[in-house]
Amino acid sequence: MPAGFSGPLSGVFAPMINPVIRNALAGFGALLLGLGLARFGYTPLIPVLIQDGWLSAGAAAYLGATNLFGYVAGSLLATTLARIVPAPRLIRASMLLSAVSLMACALPWGFVWFAPWRFLAGFTGGLLMVGAIPLILSRAPLAQRGRSNGIIFTGVGTGIITAGMLVPALASFGPAPTWIGMGLLALVIARLTWKQWDGDTALPPPPQGEAPARAFTLPVALLLVAYTLDAAGFVPHTVFLADYVARGLDRGVAAGGFYWVLFGVGAISGPLLVGFAAERFGFYRSIVVVLTIKSFAIAIPLVSQHPVALAVSAVTVGAMTPGISALASGRVVELVGFAAHRKVWGWLTAGFAGASAGVGYLFSYLFDRTHSYDLLFALGAGGVFAAMLLTIFARKPRNPT
Repeated sequence: MPAGFSGPLSGVFAPMINPVIRNALAGFGALLLGLGLARFGYTPLIPVLIQDGWLSAGAAAYLGATNLFGYVAGSLLATTLARIVPAPRLIRASMLLSAVSLMACALPWGFVWFAPWRFLAGFTGGLLMVGAIPLILSRAPLAQRGRSNGIIFTGVGTGIITAGMLVPALASFGPAPTWIGMGLLALVIARLTWKQWDGDTALPPPPQGEAPARAFTLPVALLLVAYTLDAAGFVPHTVFLADYVARGLDRGVAAGGFYWVLFGVGAISGPLLVGFAAERFGFYRSIVVVLTIKSFAIAIPLVSQHPVALAVSAVTVGAMTPGISALASGRVVELVGFAAHRKVWGWLTAGFAGASAGVGYLFSYLFDRTHSYDLLFALGAGGVFAAMLLTIFARKPRNPT
């Protein structure tokens, strides 16, 4: 068995899981830890921190922005750091620092103490998003890259659901045990995936006689703009859906929370489903179709508020949100090859994160002025539909490497 596939994940279950899947599960663990826990695990903790007097409402919001800023910085610097530090070492260090950042927040020393740790959690999350995925895909056979991408991005939704269950379970003990609990779980994930990062770290060369692809081309630029526009469709459901159901439709907080859980269920299943679709139909066709479906799913509340219709909207948008990321990552490989994948994927990740923050502020401003949920859903659907049109033209004939 290759050294890159040894370790806890290949122990008892080795006969049942092939090496490519085990390798993809390491990427799953990296995103579960770096994004699902270290980044998104903060969201359900906010009311606990405010209620226990650890932070004011304003300080809690600023910490969220600090984390996002760190994520953008990590995404942009990942390629540069990967030239200095071997990829496996960088990934392992990021996972450990993510766990440390969580446990450091167990000390109630106020905003000045929390801010650098939340920045670090965002920074290492950006490194894991940009650094781990190219390494995993470079080890996957062409015919299995779709499912590998799908398994990896399932980690984000799994982490969101895990944090959503873990935080309420520990909240009665106070913020400190909750932070420590998430930090310990992060250490367990790091340990389980530790040796999976061993093995060949060199990216495959371009086919013989073919020059390395340029990183910035028109198709790449169109894909970058499209992926950034997709942030417009990210905000209405992730920020406003639960509130729309609870207050906008006057169905109560419990109902709003139920649809957020449905969104999380979609986020877990979506990447793997679109991964298999990419293997069958290709990344180009799949991303066009998925963006089309997502735009219509975002618009469902505009035409029907029936519980089943809203459930379909929540699950579908939840599935397509990380699903788009999985397809965009695979599409980048088709456009520029592995040699430039980390760089271009860093651009897309940073662009999406920055656009999400900007669109979030814009939509919050519009809602404050208009109190119209319909406006937000319409703008979100329109943004994603525009993204789909751009991806149609982001086509470049190229044999995948």
